[in-house]
Amino acid sequence: MNNLSKDVTASLVVFLVALPLCVGVAVASGVPAELGLVTGIVGGLVAGLLPGSSLQVSGPAAGLTVLVYEAVTEFGLSALGVLVLSAGLIQLAMGALQLGRWFRAISLSVVQGMLAGIGLVLIAGQLYALAGSAAPGSGLDKLAGLPALAVRAAGDGRMLTEAAIGVGTVLVLVLWRRLPERVRPVPAPLAAVALATAATALGGWPIGRIEVHGLAAAVHLPAPADLAGLTGLGMAGTVVAFALIASAESLFSAAAVDRLHHGPRTDYDKELIAQGAGNTVCGLLGALPLTAVIVRSAANVQAGARTKASRVLHGVWLLLFTALIPSALSAIPLAALAGVLVHAGAKLLPVRALPPLWREHRGEALVLVATAVAIVVTNLFEGVLLGLLLAVLKSAWETSQLHTEIRDEPATGIRVRLSGHATFLRLPRLLETLESLPRGRPVHLDLTDLRHLDHACRTALDEWAARHGHPGGGPGLAARPAPQRP
Repeated sequence: MNNLSKDVTASLVVFLVALPLCVGVAVASGVPAELGLVTGIVGGLVAGLLPGSSLQVSGPAAGLTVLVYEAVTEFGLSALGVLVLSAGLIQLAMGALQLGRWFRAISLSVVQGMLAGIGLVLIAGQLYALAGSAAPGSGLDKLAGLPALAVRAAGDGRMLTEAAIGVGTVLVLVLWRRLPERVRPVPAPLAAVALATAATALGGWPIGRIEVHGLAAAVHLPAPADLAGLTGLGMAGTVVAFALIASAESLFSAAAVDRLHHGPRTDYDKELIAQGAGNTVCGLLGALPLTAVIVRSAANVQAGARTKASRVLHGVWLLLFTALIPSALSAIPLAALAGVLVHAGAKLLPVRALPPLWREHRGEALVLVATAVAIVVTNLFEGVLLGLLLAVLKSAWETSQLHTEIRDEPATGIRVRLSGHATFLRLPRLLETLESLPRGRPVHLDLTDLRHLDHACRTALDEWAARHGHPGGGPGLAARPAPQRP
């Protein structure tokens, strides 16, 4: 009974945190606000009921906002359900094949770079919404157009009013923790949006507000014509991006939530199945994709949740609110939601983690920055692929350590002793070293201490030996490398 009371209290806190975020993510994604609430409801009632992570809370996340917006812009709102449904089925398959644990092998720098790139594009896009203006399409255009946006806003009274509401919302979110302790139990996003809504109503300002049409009007079941689009490369790539990014974000969130409590640990394969089931239902309803959200999950743990009942109940409260008083949403100014998402985007930037990472692991920092920049310049999917490629190349370069020792022995000639890992990445420098040796004297290559010699290096060394009077690798190769040791 004690656990139930704590779970009920925690569920109310999570509901109050989730409500403005569900609506804000939907509006930023270019879809009706109700679809964000549908995803939040499914996150509680479907993903919340299934095993996996006991205290993690799922719903629409800022991390997928950019990708959803691009997909809706390119393929249309009617295709969103098919994309999310297909991504959910892929997640179910990955969970059934027990691939959940492999997401833990993804480079943390790539994940942080992905979130940083998403954060930059999200902030840039929401700055336009904060001023009541339409944002350009690409991330680079959004950033490039900010100076012109500031000039336009400075000479437009309505834009200045909307900007003031948005900036005020951000300030409330930033300063909320510094207020007296008796005030802080109220979730900061709820307080910020409520204050912005009250100020707008009292001031009677004619600024943009959320349009609400009800759940029935927003839900769009997939049609056969929408399914036909999956044969195209563009939609198929978007489905894979939805599945992989939503899975990675959810499982990394699960790892973070596990560090916040001492209860049962996450079963990654079961959690992947839970997320897949949630996305399958969201797809059938034409709603936003579902992921685990660290902000709501942390609020759940900090509010004292003990079991999965808290995350299920938060979905119940969202359903009741949407069914009974949906018109309350129409009073919320869009600039306030933009402020909430600007703050959420800023929290995705690794401002504190980057300086120590640069000092201790410069290569990882470069992968992080390159991934973020690539997402801004291209798009989310291509940026993440580039980040993964850079991470693999960095790891290959670091593990391919080759040491060369040259000794001039008057009686026998020049002995070149190689140790470590001889791979194609080290081949150019190795050949430069060999070509710089004095001509006319015997050269013996000692490969005894090599732990690994790949085909490219083996072939190059044989060819070098043949060119320098040692056909077939003869006496110039003093010894073959020892068998590879673990």
